[in-house]
Amino acid sequence: MDEWPSYLALARSGELARRAEVAWESLRHCELCPHCCGVDRLAGEIGRCRSGALPRVASWTLHPWEEPPISGTRGSGTIFFSGCTGRCRFCQNYPISQMNVGQTVSIERLAEMMLDLQQRGAHNINLVTSTHWTAAVLAALSLAVEGGLRLPLLHNGSGYERVETIRLLDGVIDIWLPDAKYDDDATALRWSGFPAYTAHNRAALHEMYRQVGATLVLDSDGLARRGMIVRHLVLPGGLAGTAGVMRWVAENLPGVHVSLMAQYFPAFECVNDPLLGRKVSEQEYEDAFAALVEVGLEDGWVQELELPEGEAGVEE
Repeated sequence: MDEWPSYLALARSGELARRAEVAWESLRHCELCPHCCGVDRLAGEIGRCRSGALPRVASWTLHPWEEPPISGTRGSGTIFFSGCTGRCRFCQNYPISQMNVGQTVSIERLAEMMLDLQQRGAHNINLVTSTHWTAAVLAALSLAVEGGLRLPLLHNGSGYERVETIRLLDGVIDIWLPDAKYDDDATALRWSGFPAYTAHNRAALHEMYRQVGATLVLDSDGLARRGMIVRHLVLPGGLAGTAGVMRWVAENLPGVHVSLMAQYFPAFECVNDPLLGRKVSEQEYEDAFAALVEVGLEDGWVQELELPEGEAGVEE
């Protein structure tokens, strides 16, 4: 690439502002996510994501617990957006995603948050669950660039995306951090409220991969500059269909980095649930890791499994 972060060239050419206008106008009949509610958010109507026009932010802070090339030594500059396109019954951030905890802010204030995180030493701007706020993000980014923003932008989401929206972010997002949650549509609908999850998820991941490629580009300090990391949360009882997800990723996104996550714990509606009312067992995580190895996925990260005292965990 000739210029980095990639959005600087778009801003200079006027393309970034044009896309912001297109996204903002789309809120009159919102179809930013696969639910395609069609509500007029500019007129105050609320979509499935529980969101109107102006962005709602739960927090913005330096976050040290992402993958190493994302958090680095100073932390990722995370902006946690309120609302969500999903209804995950086990969501560990349910006050933010399902109860809409947060504060409605102006576009100018959102741009100030980006600049504040840069000033505080963040390695990147990490947009957490921002799909339904794409219009606001593009508008705020235009202002932040004028204010001197030069950090890479990272899109951190569920992976339940519309390809049209992902294309709107081509050249805007430097690092894609999507989930690949499920291998089965019925399971995705039951536990996360995602209709036709696999088709939408896989089409979106293909588009992200097309935009940034398989190589995770790192700087001299080992920090991500451009690329893609696919996340997968292992669920109890194999409900996520980990083997199928890993097989699809290996066959369709060769060379991509994978983060195999073990931090599931029962939350929200799954506390005391007969299926998901417990943590992942050591054997379940070992089986998930074996599925990753079997299909030849070599780059990425695994986690140490937290188990009750006296039990052995999985080594990284």
